[in-house]
Amino acid sequence: MLTRLLILPFWLVAIATPPVFAQDKSAGLAKATFAAGCFWCTEEAMDKVPGVISTTSGYMGGTNKNPTYQQVSTGGTGHAEVVQVVYDPKKVSYERLLEQFWVNHDPTVIDRQFCDAGSQYRPSIFWHDAEQKRLAEASKAKWDKAKPFRQPIVTPIVKAGEFWPAEDYHQDYYRKNPARYKFYVSGCGRYARLDELWGKLRK
Repeated sequence: MLTRLLILPFWLVAIATPPVFAQDKSAGLAKATFAAGCFWCTEEAMDKVPGVISTTSGYMGGTNKNPTYQQVSTGGTGHAEVVQVVYDPKKVSYERLLEQFWVNHDPTVIDRQFCDAGSQYRPSIFWHDAEQKRLAEASKAKWDKAKPFRQPIVTPIVKAGEFWPAEDYHQDYYRKNPARYKFYVSGCGRYARLDELWGKLRK
């Protein structure tokens, strides 16, 4: 957590952002929510998938209303850093998003990801309906058999709760601050660990 705090612009203050636009059923769009540690990195991973319309960093799984980054980063609110994905099911399936999720996090640990420790960095799949739950459980079972590492997969699959968008300066952080983002990712050892776990499956 200190690594991330050190590279944040200190003059920025936490400001509330308007809620992410609702699922547009009339346009045939759907949403999915994933926690894979740092939401900056999860946004980057999901943005790479064709058919993804938008990604929004935020918080889920806690009890506080309108939590701020400063509150969540203490680990005391119960929230996890998440990314809510709006996608076009005609162009990309939920199963494809699950594949992207698995190979872009460390599923062998619970309350940490890479250099970030605490329940706010816990990986999770947050399902929005029974079909997502079924597909997520099937995907986890598949990887539990096919995984290229020995440790058990402990990433939980839980029901989605209320989503709170993160502050504006967190949105698209990897695009807005590429140098700081690269410094963070390299220093945190994220990609080195992912390559160690998943190898060519990430390519």
